[in-house]
Amino acid sequence: MIHVHHLHKQFARKVAVHDISFDIPRGEIVGYLGPNGAGKSTTIKVLTGLLVPDGGTVTVGGLVPWKQRRQHVARLGAVFGQRTTLWWDLPVRESLELLRHIYRVPATRFAENLAQFTELLELGPFLDTPARSLSLGQRMRADLAAALLHDPELLFLDEPTVGLDVVAKERIREFVRAVNAERGVTVLLTTHDLGDVERLARRVMMIDAGRLLFDGPLADLQARYGGERELWVEFEETPAQPEVAGLTLLASDGPRLRYGFRGSAAGPMAAVTALAPVRDITVKEPDVEATVRRIYEGNLLSGGAYWGHEFSRAALAHPP
Repeated sequence: MIHVHHLHKQFARKVAVHDISFDIPRGEIVGYLGPNGAGKSTTIKVLTGLLVPDGGTVTVGGLVPWKQRRQHVARLGAVFGQRTTLWWDLPVRESLELLRHIYRVPATRFAENLAQFTELLELGPFLDTPARSLSLGQRMRADLAAALLHDPELLFLDEPTVGLDVVAKERIREFVRAVNAERGVTVLLTTHDLGDVERLARRVMMIDAGRLLFDGPLADLQARYGGERELWVEFEETPAQPEVAGLTLLASDGPRLRYGFRGSAAGPMAAVTALAPVRDITVKEPDVEATVRRIYEGNLLSGGAYWGHEFSRAALAHPP
């Protein structure tokens, strides 16, 4: 659905994005990650048609965003964590009605969508409240409804859970999962909250200094750069010899031990259960946030090479 090839954009003498290429099939949720100033917002602005690139080709659903902008924007929705599409002094319901007319949504379809979104996002208690009086969580939920009222094929989410509490974050994540699964909406998600990525996206793209450094399944990112997996074991009694060949003993508290390992868990589990009778055993996966932090700090590659080098870029962009 989205095809970006050799995208290049300059501001004055600063290159904002350089030679970025990717394809996103319809119905996918993709996490687009990178530090501040990496080029994420520039990419989104090109994809929405707000900016024209200096070089390369971009098509979204067969349209060139900045050349066929009217048709293009009718097929997309966007939610930006720091901005709202609602009218500040109008009740939420009236803002949504205005958007219905702007996007020419048939009255029956509008009613169906509003009813479904009201239920999924629990909009009922504040539909008649002006936007200026909403809490941040309420406003984000209303903005999500506004972005999807016209049945867009593509949804851009920029920091959709920033500043929200745990309950509000999970409600929004569940809603995004639902519209993706039930309506086939393609989602491009930019966020610094790795919980959003972990719960929503199977694929991630990582950008820094205007270059795309990794594009692949989240599981591949974890497998290659996530550090060791952990095996948490509680024995019936403390084993006389807790060390196991091929495993790293990370912590020991009487019968409760923690091991580090890589690869499949089957071998380590068999080796550990051979030491003594086991009461409980759990495999802990590497934390996504810790993985991304390690990549940003440039400590993953041999010799401590920073990922901006050619060697590092090739390794990240084409994981084994």
